[in-house]
Amino acid sequence: FAKAIVSEIEAMACIDIKRVYANGFSIGGAMANYVACNAADVFAAATPSASDLLSPTQTPCNPVRPISVLAFRGTADPTVPYAGGASVTPNSCPATLNLLGAVASFNKWVAIDSCTGTATTTTVTDPNGTRMLSSQCAGAVEVGLYTIQGGVHAPGPGKVAWDFLKTKSMP
Repeated sequence: FAKAIVSEIEAMACIDIKRVYANGFSIGGAMANYVACNAADVFAAATPSASDLLSPTQTPCNPVRPISVLAFRGTADPTVPYAGGASVTPNSCPATLNLLGAVASFNKWVAIDSCTGTATTTTVTDPNGTRMLSSQCAGAVEVGLYTIQGGVHAPGPGKVAWDFLKTKSMP
């Protein structure tokens, strides 16, 4: 579906097909992760917020190439537990998502993208935000986790996401 949208927009407008990004919050964050896992041939990078990778038995992640991902997660998210486990969904959504957790998702992306070396940790402009970044990855991609201490189920800072995304393009 996401690939079809990009294709349709490309047919109607002038877009840089080397700079198509996935960004989303909550279930949209799950979509951004899914697109990174399954449409890395179309999307250059992804920035999911308030969502993690699902357990491999629920949805495997096998991108066709290394892809840059910067995830935004709050440590006090009551819907998507930072440590992972079952999501807490409203009654109108009976499905249970089995989430890897913020750090496990970061580590999974590091493994998927064949990153080596130690991830660097830097404090960013937001005093509550810490970004863990691994930049020694296959295909010159980066994998990051932006943790918001005490953060709840909310989107990550848009400027940080855009500053990450705008430097990424398809190989």
